[in-house]
Amino acid sequence: MTNTMPHGRTADAHFSFTKLLVDDLEKTAAFYASVCGLVEQQRVDATIEGRPIREITFLPTSPGGGSLTLLKFLGAPKPHTDELILGITTSDLEAFVDRVQAAGGRVTDPIRAMPEHRVRVAFVRDVEGHLIEVVQLD
Repeated sequence: MTNTMPHGRTADAHFSFTKLLVDDLEKTAAFYASVCGLVEQQRVDATIEGRPIREITFLPTSPGGGSLTLLKFLGAPKPHTDELILGITTSDLEAFVDRVQAAGGRVTDPIRAMPEHRVRVAFVRDVEGHLIEVVQLD
């Protein structure tokens, strides 16, 4: 698929995946599997810039969609959790928020309607404190 950019240029790069830095790989993977229904695709042990890493990649949730990878730098201090906001869409916002709480996450901003954008939205945090914006389209 070709992506035409402003001024008639064609993009030769496309967004493909996000790698979320985590401290407890297994606990965080269990959270995203139970809350979002993500299915593990693969595990990798490798190095980045000479630093050992371990990661878990989940299958995309739609054809051609981006994937989520959880990455732990082995032997590194706990990473910060305020450097990005994950965006997730759902068809049942109440059920999603309930699953977050059942899996050990927490709600930071309860569900609210944003009729000007034709959505309802809530902000939650995963088991490590990463912020997630959850949106239900109206």
